[in-house]
Amino acid sequence: MTRAPANLLAVRSLLLTHLNVDPDTTRSDDLEPAEVGIVGDAAHRGGYHCGSDRVVTNDYSVVESPRDRAGLTLDAAALDVGGFEVRSGGRTHTLPSFSLWCVGQCAANATDTRDLREIIYSPDGSTVKRWDRLGRRSSGDDSHRWHTHFSFFRDAIKAGRDQRPLFRRYLSSIGLLEDDMSEQAETQINSIFAGFFRGGTSMGRSVDPDGSGSAVASNSLVAKLDYTMLRLDALGAQLTALANRDFTDEAAIVAGVLASLTPEKIAAALPPSLAKQVADEIARRMAQ
Repeated sequence: MTRAPANLLAVRSLLLTHLNVDPDTTRSDDLEPAEVGIVGDAAHRGGYHCGSDRVVTNDYSVVESPRDRAGLTLDAAALDVGGFEVRSGGRTHTLPSFSLWCVGQCAANATDTRDLREIIYSPDGSTVKRWDRLGRRSSGDDSHRWHTHFSFFRDAIKAGRDQRPLFRRYLSSIGLLEDDMSEQAETQINSIFAGFFRGGTSMGRSVDPDGSGSAVASNSLVAKLDYTMLRLDALGAQLTALANRDFTDEAAIVAGVLASLTPEKIAAALPPSLAKQVADEIARRMAQ
């Protein structure tokens, strides 16, 4: 059955920790646990709130992106966030302002947004809009007037990549979370992570990390290390085989030497005194 993946549960926990100001009391100003959902209810079919057991034919959350097709599992790949109102840094922060901030980061292609497929939201509690990385849709149903929907590419969920950085930055930007890392440092770390595991345009040529195995060609650092080890193992096996091989062909050597020893060459090589002794010995034996 469709399940809530650990990386989205971590985002849920982060938001509730800082936006459910009074966790012991249910109140409209707080973000309550029931307002942060991952898996659709039992009747829900199709879309990012569903895993492989609930997707439908030509489900847009599967067919429109190779990242979704490759990442389809039983995991849901969406997060709904309900309404809240908190005071911090001398300002009031609400679901619409949160949504607009997240959309702005996506539109700017911030590193920590690149696993987000779409955000369906309301900027004013009335109009419903959709930011879609693939540019296919621009709106959603009226339920998004009071909750904001985040869809994540399924391959990111399958890989277990941490989706909290964007939301930590939001909480830091409004003063609810101490920013223990600069945006530049976090971007650099994310870039290193991406290059290490996913590769990118600056990572050079792609390699097949396991030869004729199941892994796909990649230019990530991990793939290149695997490729290097595969080739080193093959080279080591070849050197071992060469070390155990006997390259001396004695029969060929003897045949070559004998072929070069003509009677004339043998005679020419003998000293005159030895040649006379050989001739005398031969004559003696013939006389017997």
